[in-house]
Amino acid sequence: MGKNKTKMLVEAGIFMAMAHVLSFIILYEMPQGGSVNAAAIAPLLFFSFRWGGKNGVVMATTYGLLHFLIGAKYTLHPLSVVLDYLLGYGVLGLVGLADKRVKSALVATMVVCLLRWCSSVVSGALIFAAYAPLGENPWIYSMAYNTAYLLPESLLVFLVVAKFYRKIVCFNQ
Repeated sequence: MGKNKTKMLVEAGIFMAMAHVLSFIILYEMPQGGSVNAAAIAPLLFFSFRWGGKNGVVMATTYGLLHFLIGAKYTLHPLSVVLDYLLGYGVLGLVGLADKRVKSALVATMVVCLLRWCSSVVSGALIFAAYAPLGENPWIYSMAYNTAYLLPESLLVFLVVAKFYRKIVCFNQ
């Protein structure tokens, strides 16, 4: 194994561990799953910025699977596992496709947070429709429910990326 690949794998482990630890710092928790925490996905984004989209998607998807396996489970439905954990986290790795400019990184951060929200909305509308109040459209309910925690979470992550991008991503490349 080459030196660069070893460095990448070590960083993947470190960034996944950081994301997992940060996921325990919960600022607000929703009743049927989902929470605003201390920018837990930011380390996944930083890894992806450093190592590119392909490696970022693989690492973020792996993190999503591990997060499901060792975290709080709000479903055991296979489609929810795919949408909320594998795809929901995997899309975060796509930030690695952005160029190295800070502005591009911030736009990419907003885009992947939106993609994560979309994945969660589809999951909510298809799997968790029973939680929608009687007579309410499950798609509208899922959009509102997921916005309630993913918007503040995304804003927090955006601020962390804006503050630390140059120090973490451009450091020792």
